[in-house]
Amino acid sequence: MARSRRPRRAMNAINVVPYIDVMLVLLVIFMVTTPMMQTGVVNLPSVGKADKQVDAQPVFVEIAADGAIKINDKGNTESTPDVKGLAELVKSHLGAAADRPVVIAADKAVRYEAVVNAMDVLKQAGIARVGLKVNTH
Repeated sequence: MARSRRPRRAMNAINVVPYIDVMLVLLVIFMVTTPMMQTGVVNLPSVGKADKQVDAQPVFVEIAADGAIKINDKGNTESTPDVKGLAELVKSHLGAAADRPVVIAADKAVRYEAVVNAMDVLKQAGIARVGLKVNTH
């Protein structure tokens, strides 16, 4: 009962399955830890670094918490029901002095979208100097 032994042939293929497993584990580790390493710091400009002092009396656009829009120009206050009539009303207050700035002041309960919409309407109407009033407290 002698078995004939065949000589073993050399295996010429590398089993890569363990390497793939290790690479997938490393990939998962890096995917989980990378967001933890990034900090969410945003450097915003401070109010004290304004370019130049404005001598002209600005026209104030005030947006209340309930969404009401008022224009305050040298003590005269007018209101508009929506943002669509804002540009015409501001242009009528600016008159010939188109270089006067327009400052938007909004209640902190107002959605950011309402402020951006007001800025967009003013910019589309050709008003060049539109800014935001910030609370320095």
